[in-house]
Amino acid sequence: MKLIVTIPDQALFTPTKTIAHFDKKLAAVVADMKAALLNTKNPVGVGLAAPQIGINASIFLMRPKEKGEISVHINPQITWVNPELTAGLPEAEHRLEGCLSVPKVWGVVKRHKAVKLMFFNETGKRIEKKYEGFPATIIQHEMDHLSGVLFTTRVLEQKGQFYKPVVNEKGEENLEPYTI
Repeated sequence: MKLIVTIPDQALFTPTKTIAHFDKKLAAVVADMKAALLNTKNPVGVGLAAPQIGINASIFLMRPKEKGEISVHINPQITWVNPELTAGLPEAEHRLEGCLSVPKVWGVVKRHKAVKLMFFNETGKRIEKKYEGFPATIIQHEMDHLSGVLFTTRVLEQKGQFYKPVVNEKGEENLEPYTI
């Protein structure tokens, strides 16, 4: 199983290459990505892009619900966005966005409330689907990864606030404002 790479690994800042062949090599990459995503614990991952395991390929996985099915998106393209933005993660308690490749840093990112995505699944079937709320946020985050952009860049562009986990005297973890 491949490990998730973290900043400052250059794989995270490099735009990805389009997948040309739906073959055993692609199946192995997808299997490695699924294993890496399923092994995330603190926090539990909801999405993973190929650059996050050091592979330059236009692939991301998504699993909005912890026990839900993992969907595979190859050569994805956003074909439409709802112009209305949401600040932070819709339907989430803390509404902060984080990233497995940027450990222990959180922030609010304004994202489109809904998107349409055209992509191929792992068998090469072309799919176009509309996503709203949390899945739309995950897609935009993972699409940024495929372009070599991290959520921290979006927080800075939007002049937002970063947060980091801090353990209080009771041993509870709280998020406190943080400056990078």
